[in-house]
Amino acid sequence: MLPHPSEADRAAEREQMVAEQLAARGIGSAAVLAAIRRIPRELFLTPASRDRAYLDGAQPIDCGQTISQPYMVARMTELLELRPDQRVLEIGTGSGYQTAILAVLAGHVYTIEWHLKLLNQAAGWLRDLGLSNVSCRCGDGSLGWPEHAPFDAIMVTAGAPDVPPALRAQLAVGGRLVVPTGPVGDQSLQLVRRAPAGFTQDEVLKCRFVKLLGAAGWQD
Repeated sequence: MLPHPSEADRAAEREQMVAEQLAARGIGSAAVLAAIRRIPRELFLTPASRDRAYLDGAQPIDCGQTISQPYMVARMTELLELRPDQRVLEIGTGSGYQTAILAVLAGHVYTIEWHLKLLNQAAGWLRDLGLSNVSCRCGDGSLGWPEHAPFDAIMVTAGAPDVPPALRAQLAVGGRLVVPTGPVGDQSLQLVRRAPAGFTQDEVLKCRFVKLLGAAGWQD
């Protein structure tokens, strides 16, 4: 039986991933790269999948969901342009890995997950890392979290047919929203900004995400 990788081994894998998959592909935010160096991605995978934590691709987790490709995590995070005093809404907690990255960079993260099993697992791992600036809810993320709106930034980590109207409404003036939209199999990542005069929306890149379930998402 091969020995289990040490923390030093995992840290070396993480550093190589940051250099080759992120910085070399244009992720330029020092804060985002530092946050990704800090968070042990393997913690958020099932034990059987941890040796694949730093591969260049999405990985399966429970409930038929995935943990996103490292580059996609970094790119979406960079687009939010987070500051330490800002409040973020995350739709689709999933494993909690993206949540942890956001929690390192922002003042407070509000995260919503459809699957209670995933939410409970993620909350435990976030506690283990000492990330206490996260509030969790199980429910329909396509409706947002109006009690805590407006948000400086909103990230949706599942694909929606279009930008959910409730999320637009809950974005603060000056805020940024990133969301994959479009038919399953032909999605694109959208960056929505809210200015005093209204909203702008730009396509960033093509992508593929699991479905966003809910009233403003997919119904099955």
